Amino acid sequence: MLRARASTEWPRDEGMPADEGSAPLEFILVGLLLLTPIVYLIVALGAIQGQALGVETGARQLARTIATSPDVVTADARADRVRDAIVAEYGLDPATVAVTVDCAHTTTTCPAAGAILTVTVRAEATLPLVPAILGLEKIARVPVESTSVQKVSRLWGITP
Repeated sequence: MLRARASTEWPRDEGMPADEGSAPLEFILVGLLLLTPIVYLIVALGAIQGQALGVETGARQLARTIATSPDVVTADARADRVRDAIVAEYGLDPATVAVTVDCAHTTTTCPAAGAILTVTVRAEATLPLVPAILGLEKIARVPVESTSVQKVSRLWGITP
């Protein structure tokens, strides 16, 4: 007659190796291999988004500043201060920031009374943790650009 065993484990043969699992080691190894690129992607996208917000804010504020200034000299001085403030606040690289001002519906100088002012700001966002060897830091840049449109007052340039 067969006897029932009290234990549900199979008896261990002397010739077989012990079944000691390595699941924690595998979990850590695979977790690091999968988690590291995901974390880097999140950090890189955050850096690019921060630069994009800076460029967008710069274009909008520069268009407003130039359109509401009373004359060209004041517009240039205010635009320089706004550009410097945006570069400092958002951590943009001043060497890569380019500002373009264009006017539509005018044949005279830009800005002019009643013109549609278009301000475009371009910059390059650098990816984090890219080493400065073999020119990799120059390749690992993402261009960001923003454009803002503002109507210049009909009273532009008229002194009271």
